[in-house]
Amino acid sequence: MKLLSERINAALPQTQCTRCAYPDCEAYALAIAGSDADINQCPPGGAEGITRLAAITGKPFKALNPIHGREGPRQLAVIDENWCIGCTLCLDACPTDAIVGSNKLMHTVVETYCTGCELCIPVCPVDCISLENITGEHTGWAAWSPLQAGQARERYEFHSYRSTRRVGENLKKLEEKAQAALTDLPGHSQHTDLTILDQKRVVIEAALARARANRELNKSSGK
Repeated sequence: MKLLSERINAALPQTQCTRCAYPDCEAYALAIAGSDADINQCPPGGAEGITRLAAITGKPFKALNPIHGREGPRQLAVIDENWCIGCTLCLDACPTDAIVGSNKLMHTVVETYCTGCELCIPVCPVDCISLENITGEHTGWAAWSPLQAGQARERYEFHSYRSTRRVGENLKKLEEKAQAALTDLPGHSQHTDLTILDQKRVVIEAALARARANRELNKSSGK
């Protein structure tokens, strides 16, 4: 099944838009390979994409399921500089790191890297991001190329790696702080009552156990 899912994933446009109801293109490919998802759930791939998936899986062609959206031209996210407040929420939401900027400074979209996934739209608190049609009447794979899909996949994989590494680093820092507090509980508390300190010790030990479990889970999942 792994080989089949990889072939399916390679045939997807890699916009990582989640409109298929899965967190990314790879997850959707795995679901198709495992017969948990149909081949007509990817609007960016459109009819041509369904045809490609049908050829790979041996399943009959069927029209795009409207529940997941419609086939259309490729969109480009555009940030209104006059309204952007530099909140950085769109930076985290962008699956290909196509948005650049920093806290409290204006952000901008690098056109070459934007897949038109639309994920930056709902997280913007001031509604300063709009979408522009940049492929005219060309839709689906006619508006997207294998080269662009390959680049998007590479950028998404790096984005995922960086995000999960950051999560792991934060978990480690929290674990170290909790361990330091547990080692010298009286020095990390404003209380001197032994009963209260014992209660706090129980809470910290439980937090440590969760942090270690999460860290091990990240390791076992390759994160």
